[in-house]
Amino acid sequence: MNQTSGGSGAPLVVGLDAGGTRTRAVLAAAADGRLLGEGAAGPGNALTVPLPQLIDHLADAVARAVPESARGRVVAVAGGFAGATGADEDDPGRLNALTALTAALGQVGITATALAVSSDIEAAFASAPGTPTDGLALVAGTGAVAMRITGRRCTATVDGDGWLLGDDGSGFWIGREAVRAALRMADGRGPATLLAGSVGQALGLPAEVLPYADGSEADGATGAPGGGGADDNGGRGGPGDGPARRGGDAGAPGAGPVRPHDDPGALPPLPRPPYDGRAALDWPRAHREAYRMHLLPVVMAEPPTRLARFAPLVAEAALDKDPVAEAILDGAVDRLTDTVTALDPRPGEPVVATGGLLGPEGPLTAPLTARLRTLGLTLDWVADGCRGAVELARIEYGDTA
Repeated sequence: MNQTSGGSGAPLVVGLDAGGTRTRAVLAAAADGRLLGEGAAGPGNALTVPLPQLIDHLADAVARAVPESARGRVVAVAGGFAGATGADEDDPGRLNALTALTAALGQVGITATALAVSSDIEAAFASAPGTPTDGLALVAGTGAVAMRITGRRCTATVDGDGWLLGDDGSGFWIGREAVRAALRMADGRGPATLLAGSVGQALGLPAEVLPYADGSEADGATGAPGGGGADDNGGRGGPGDGPARRGGDAGAPGAGPVRPHDDPGALPPLPRPPYDGRAALDWPRAHREAYRMHLLPVVMAEPPTRLARFAPLVAEAALDKDPVAEAILDGAVDRLTDTVTALDPRPGEPVVATGGLLGPEGPLTAPLTARLRTLGLTLDWVADGCRGAVELARIEYGDTA
């Protein structure tokens, strides 16, 4: 730390974004919010991570972000936690977060006089330009939830009800629809779709049972049209991962801008012929039966939210003009629009969005932006809640100074 990074004695603040897979801490100057350091550690969901582990993850992230020589200058710390809320002082997640944060700061030698705990979504809302006080927050990653924010606190929630009951339009929802479409094609109830091939390949099904757009047999091939495995971007744990109505990780990129072929850990890309509905007719019934027998046990053996990893395959197939994939994405936009409108938005008020589906290259960004524009609303995307947590820490410091 030196004069160019906050001054030798200038007060500092720490902001935390504690999500379902990762906890990120950032160090900033209290005076102007300039970022000076950052660190990351394990999961930070205040309801699902055991308290001892939560303390360790918070302490590790803060220690990485704040040099020992600067810890005595930290005057305020604010954290946005998955599984918590700042709106209810008796909320179990908030109490867990506050207990863990206090213990973690003690471990690393920080004695800040101002502490603030909020939900990760409240922190993400505060990350928007100008640190807005009131408006709407929308998360569309592995899970999906919308909130009305009043006075920087959540006052109403729509969806975020988890994979079993809700998360409509989320990465999980899109991934589930992809697998359902593949199964419908296999058993003859639905139209042909490239998703049958790409989903089957991503699950490691034998090449000889996969459909091919030109109707040819596998002949030892290693994949299907639309191939390439999907990057498991659902790891950060979106709202579908946590308890109902608690959000999960606000920035969860369950179907982020990562294209399967760009992921170094994905299956090798294969030639992708244009969509051809004849594949449904040329896929032998015996192969269809084998496809189903292989696919179902693999999917059923995984946690349901893992279905979110198929969302990028839907985006890929839609780029190839696959009507089934295009319809799935349209359905996701419909559901997210319904989620926002259930909060009775007022024309002109901010809608702060986070999550991979709505990022700069997210597959739903353009269509949802256009849909909301007809309601007089503009989508403002933020990467996560770190910047907002810093601003909330600065506000907390100013209130106690």
